[in-house]
Amino acid sequence: MGSNIEESQDDVQVLKGKKGSSLKLRRHDSLDVEASRMPDAKKVVGLSVMLKLAFQSIGVVYGDIGTSPLYVFSSIFLGGIKHEEDVLGALSLILYTITLIPVVKYVFIVLQANDNGDGGTFALYSLICRYSKVGLIPSTMAEDKDVSTFKLDMPDRRTRRASQLKSMLEKSEFAKFFLLFATMLGTSMVIGDGVLTPCISVLSAVGGVKAAAPDVMTENRIVWLAVAILIVLFMFQRFGTEKVGYTFAPILCLWFVLIAGIGVYNFAIYDATIIRALNPMYIVAYFQRNGKEAWISLGGVVMCITGAEALFADVGHFSVRSIQVSMCFVTYPALILAYLGQAAYLTKHTEDVADTFYKSVPQSIYWPMFAVAVLAAIIASQALISGTFAIIQQSLALGCFPRVKIVHTSSKHHGQIYIPEINNLLMICCVLTTIGFKTTEKLGNAYGIAVVFVMFLTSCFLVLVMIMIWKTHILLIIAYCLCIVSVELIFLSSVLYKFDQGGYLPLAFAMFLMLIMYVWNYVYRKKYHYELENKISPEKVKETVDQTNSHHRLPGLAIFYSELVHGIPPIFKHYVENVPALHSVLVFASVKSLPISKVPLEERFLFRRVKPYDLYVFRCVVRYGYNDIRNEEEPFEKLLVARLKHFIKEDYMFSIQANGDDQGEAASLIEKDVELLERASNTGVVHLVGEQDIIAGKGSGVAKRVVINYAYSFLKRNLRQSNKVFDIPTKRMLKVGMTCEL
Repeated sequence: MGSNIEESQDDVQVLKGKKGSSLKLRRHDSLDVEASRMPDAKKVVGLSVMLKLAFQSIGVVYGDIGTSPLYVFSSIFLGGIKHEEDVLGALSLILYTITLIPVVKYVFIVLQANDNGDGGTFALYSLICRYSKVGLIPSTMAEDKDVSTFKLDMPDRRTRRASQLKSMLEKSEFAKFFLLFATMLGTSMVIGDGVLTPCISVLSAVGGVKAAAPDVMTENRIVWLAVAILIVLFMFQRFGTEKVGYTFAPILCLWFVLIAGIGVYNFAIYDATIIRALNPMYIVAYFQRNGKEAWISLGGVVMCITGAEALFADVGHFSVRSIQVSMCFVTYPALILAYLGQAAYLTKHTEDVADTFYKSVPQSIYWPMFAVAVLAAIIASQALISGTFAIIQQSLALGCFPRVKIVHTSSKHHGQIYIPEINNLLMICCVLTTIGFKTTEKLGNAYGIAVVFVMFLTSCFLVLVMIMIWKTHILLIIAYCLCIVSVELIFLSSVLYKFDQGGYLPLAFAMFLMLIMYVWNYVYRKKYHYELENKISPEKVKETVDQTNSHHRLPGLAIFYSELVHGIPPIFKHYVENVPALHSVLVFASVKSLPISKVPLEERFLFRRVKPYDLYVFRCVVRYGYNDIRNEEEPFEKLLVARLKHFIKEDYMFSIQANGDDQGEAASLIEKDVELLERASNTGVVHLVGEQDIIAGKGSGVAKRVVINYAYSFLKRNLRQSNKVFDIPTKRMLKVGMTCEL
């Protein structure tokens, strides 16, 4: 208690010493505007940490693209090799595709468009929303409608172009809906990719047993062996990215060393002149000889860049620099040598193209290589599984996905997460897909569409970022479109040709996920605007508290949870009408998700006081990024109380400066309020959580009633409630029910 008096007097003395100076307290009349500020949460990673992350990333990020040598040449030449120089043409396509897409596009360009260290389709969307008012998600719309962090630096041509595009997007409702639609579609396709990757990788690796012992391993036995391996892989996910990375990284490093070594061996033994494939004219000759068949074979070439999107989606688990280092110094050189060696082997053994990888392995190391290949294929699935966890977390925080549990598996790197429900869903889908498709050829047709479509969508978002945010020179933007976007469009046209041969699977899966995301986001926005239109004014709060004071105010601190930033939610009135007793201190905690990855702890809580001061009612905005850890029970309560004490002192000091109040009286009031807050928090904290039953209003159309009354209600009943998402202690939680007609 004495320490509180000393602190209060010290604060006042600081103010007194600076009176008349240029002291300006950081204060805004509108909590909404301040809540919309976007803190800079970029993380600085030291060299040793970066190298550790680079090592981990080998075991998580590169399994998919690293194991592509298992099936690329067999996917390109489905009908066999008709001309010896076709091998050179195919190799040239592979070399330039790997260089252009994963390295140039993703490693050196797309990774720079991360959102405070996080990547993926939703990260790009949230980045665009931060620089222009195009978001339809409530947390970036209503309270942020007059705030945009996009600033014009100089009235030059690039800035004018950025401003014009920004203005066009902001004025067009169609553009806003289309951006959100495209984001949901891209996210769904990446998740679909996460289903197909484990299937094709494991089936390809296990196929080596059939090549060595065709009489023992039938197709059905291979399928069931692959299913068993997949189940073990998904059970292993609960140990977290860090342990998975450290476990898998040595195996994948060994894999890269072996495929590079075998590549050099085949290159030296069979045909060193295969290096001629660096001449792109072999690509031209390949298309001239084969015409339509060459175009169709591009669907097989795409298989050499599977997992490139994981470089971006998984960057939040690691760092940009660690991904760049591991790709440029380990993965890329090993892949180039592996493909050179396989092509050199095929020039002398064109008949072995259906099983290029295992046929090109020297017989003396066949079985050791098979064992490593199976392990590498299992690891290959990790890249998209981790990426799926990351983008689900982003979409969840931005109101575009139903509630699921986020388990943070590393205390050092908060981006490393595990989602039990999604893991189980992926496992079931992978098992069913493997049993249904059985062969890598059919899976390859489905796989290509998911891979190329997401890459093309990423390029489209990146062009918007280049124009609006980076203000890139127009010639560089045109060069990017000509060199990369045009190539992706050609690949996309090729993979769509096999739509009816399995290519429909990722699109069907994406449509199903999009339906779930759209239903949840639609009702999420409707519910938010309902609360906004029916919020309780400060006058009504005072009237309600005054009426309650005449009856009883309970000792203790009550925290009312709400997603509404604008004022007091309507459920408070419903609560008071049914329970006419309030706690001595009330805090309306509006949990807000900002479209950034992380919010620094010191900037997480923002407070305003509902006047008059003797009500002891506070509004609080608790700001989270989509990669922040939510309410951790006791630490959250202690943090809130500590920050509220700080706010009370700052608020009185602001009042002294603004109104010339008596400084001694202010110190006394600070002491009184802090003491009351401490007494209330020590007595007990009660968490009040609103649980609204959402129904369609009278006169609603059939579609709206189906979406709200049936689809949304089904999702809400079968997924986690808000107290589980925020880990609110159940012994001190009270749910307040209310029915809302939308």
